[in-house]
Amino acid sequence: MITRTVSKNPRTTRGDLVNDLQRAGTKVTKATISNTLRRQGLKSCSARRVPLLKPVHVQARLKFAREHLDDPEEDWENVIWSDETKIELFGKNSTRRVWRRKNAELHPKNTIPTVKHGGGNIMLWGCFSAKGPGRLIRVKERMNGAMYREILSDNLLPSARALKMKRGWVFQHDNDPKHTARATKEWLRKKHFKVLEWPSQSPDLNPIENLWRELKVRVAQRQPQNITALEEICMEEWAKIPATSDALIGSPHRDTGDIDRRKVMSGGEISSDPTPLIPNPGKPRAHQEQHPPTLKVLTSTNNLLSTMRLRLRAAALFPKRQLSLQ
Repeated sequence: MITRTVSKNPRTTRGDLVNDLQRAGTKVTKATISNTLRRQGLKSCSARRVPLLKPVHVQARLKFAREHLDDPEEDWENVIWSDETKIELFGKNSTRRVWRRKNAELHPKNTIPTVKHGGGNIMLWGCFSAKGPGRLIRVKERMNGAMYREILSDNLLPSARALKMKRGWVFQHDNDPKHTARATKEWLRKKHFKVLEWPSQSPDLNPIENLWRELKVRVAQRQPQNITALEEICMEEWAKIPATSDALIGSPHRDTGDIDRRKVMSGGEISSDPTPLIPNPGKPRAHQEQHPPTLKVLTSTNNLLSTMRLRLRAAALFPKRQLSLQ
């Protein structure tokens, strides 16, 4: 009963289960419920926050996935991916566990400084390609369309040159109103920049989201104490992100038709489960995964791009579900 209940309603609390069982004439403790669920492979986790997908978004994601599903890896290597992100001074990525003795919880080595409202934050704009990270800049004022175009003017082409992008490279940004404003579209057209048409509410399809998470984790590990240090550390850690590593997954010369679970990896870790994760949409299977795959942070920008085929297959099979980014 316990497992069946939480499977139907994952938001059920242990208290709810205790009360339900008591009404059924069975007395149990919360600890017993926890142990029972753990034995079934279930544990309490924070619910992920994901963008709300309306029917129009679902159709756009499905259309995008189908149109690009068979694009060769070389095409993705010719894309400059971009986005903005906010990094907190003392954000959730600063949470850490420590080994300490009893009653030593307030020793400076065992604490993390906190201030009201997170201690401030900085907004960043950045871009990258398979060849490595492009420019990363701090956005010091509230961004509007004019400021966004100025950022692109000062940083996009220099990034493309530094990354030695091939002729005809493609620029990717999401559908934020500043990005899709008529003035911005006209500016991009006059500059002869090719823009990748992007489905709304689809940050999970953009590999830069994994890069942002990697950056935030690295920054939190260095524990900046003020906004100035936060900005400096962000720039330093961004510059350390490698373009290649010894554990590249995928190859532009190899057909990845049926991507299997062994290719979903983090830093070269290979799963022992050989069950195909995303079967070919044209080949129905008796059993398919019920959830989209989890795309973990990889060790290089090239590795991130090698997951694009997997992202698109997942979006084609699960258009109503966001991929989980870890």
